[in-house]
Amino acid sequence: MREQRRHRATAARLPGARERDFETYVAGAAGRLLHAATLLTTEPPGRAPRAQALLTAALGATYARWDRLRGEDPYALTRHELATRFARAAWRFHRPRGGVLSPLAPLERLVVVLRLYEGVAEEQTAALLGLPVERVRATCARSVTTLRRAPGTRSTPDARRAPGTRGAS
Repeated sequence: MREQRRHRATAARLPGARERDFETYVAGAAGRLLHAATLLTTEPPGRAPRAQALLTAALGATYARWDRLRGEDPYALTRHELATRFARAAWRFHRPRGGVLSPLAPLERLVVVLRLYEGVAEEQTAALLGLPVERVRATCARSVTTLRRAPGTRSTPDARRAPGTRGAS
């Protein structure tokens, strides 16, 4: 109770502090979050209206909860909103638009972005998506294999060979 009164008093003394704090957060996090959204929508990096709309909606949801964050990481909240909004509208993003992850289905893109780009642990990814950990692990492995086999990827014959094996020379 005392904490709430102190917070209200601080907010009353500093007009615009909420907006400035949020603007500072967006300035620091928006670039990485936009890149994640672009990977999810498979749009080209320079022209990504769907990714921008997805990020704007996620940031809007974060801003709506900004005063109630109480020790919660705003980046994690925005990433969660981004992933949830993408998953809900995944049917819109099924048609590839030429991005790096375009060979993957929407769920595979979501797992790859969360696990490999954002570095979210398997358990957290599974909880976020409502999937078993084993399915997240299998989806990630299958997606990486698909990306390695995709035309236009830069892999050499040596990189595709299993570790510890020797080629015929």
